[in-house]
Amino acid sequence: RSQLFLLVLRRASGDLKMPFVSFEHIAREWRCKFSSDADNASLMAAQAKLEDILAGLSSIEGVVSVQRIVCGGCLDFKVVTKLTKAAFADWEKAGFAPEGDFLDALKAIPGISNIETQTYTLEDVKMNKKDCKKAQEKKEKEQAEKPKDEKPPEDPAKKLKKVIKEGGKRGVEIEGAADMGGLQFFCTSVDEPEGDVALLVESVKAMNAKSDPADEERKGGSGHIGKMVFSAGTSQLAIVAYVPEEKQGELVCEEWLAKVVGVHAGGKVLKAGKDYSTGCIPTDADKGVFPLKIREGLILEANNFLRGKGLFPEDNGDSDDDMVFGDDDFPSA
Repeated sequence: RSQLFLLVLRRASGDLKMPFVSFEHIAREWRCKFSSDADNASLMAAQAKLEDILAGLSSIEGVVSVQRIVCGGCLDFKVVTKLTKAAFADWEKAGFAPEGDFLDALKAIPGISNIETQTYTLEDVKMNKKDCKKAQEKKEKEQAEKPKDEKPPEDPAKKLKKVIKEGGKRGVEIEGAADMGGLQFFCTSVDEPEGDVALLVESVKAMNAKSDPADEERKGGSGHIGKMVFSAGTSQLAIVAYVPEEKQGELVCEEWLAKVVGVHAGGKVLKAGKDYSTGCIPTDADKGVFPLKIREGLILEANNFLRGKGLFPEDNGDSDDDMVFGDDDFPSA
């Protein structure tokens, strides 16, 4: 039968307290180490002493079971006597007889050592077939009631691969769009990081990676262009600002990012660097702050900061629209 051993704290008064689990039985364990010398002679002697007291021990009122445990590897010899809770209290008052005589007999056996006792609860927790069936039905019901649209966690390696692929393709598109418009800095958004700052950093690095002419599909190539990239998730809007070394005299990366995340309460710079700075703005439903809702406005804010420093083309008044680049501007993304 499958049984669970639980150690219980015991007060000097003998009360057994365990508020976090219910129990109806208490066990007393007698244990010792035996020697393997002389063909386990000490073990045989201990077994003989157990047989001497076994009838009397088994006859004690309330005894449910008496178990013997022998481990040939650890050289353990144990006797575990299990009683009902009420009967155990009476047995304790009687000094756990014949415990004293049995332990004294063990002490007299050559090769026996480390004689100890312990008290703990001991409950049979094996489920019968009916209860097993109920548990399985409950589990299946809970599985069936889970939201159908709940997606299982995606493999991190596969997710990173998607992030890098999207970032590499976006880097090529940024390079082309910036060259056509004569831009030194660029602001855009990506989907795959889903608001994860660390993944967004990997996406931006993929945008900045040097293009390899030998590659069948060109990737990256926009490392010479400063950029601020946004990614909306459920819980936050992740933001990464990047300023290449040759442009750091014109623009302080952290200052640019701080201006943007400061637009909404709760926005913060997570890591400040001369080249890469990261930040986020958490979702706040009470204040109407939702990542997708605020994203385009923050891209405008980032562009306006650049415009104030003469690093972004001025609005010539021909259009009411500012230059905002998001996913819709890159059909291949």
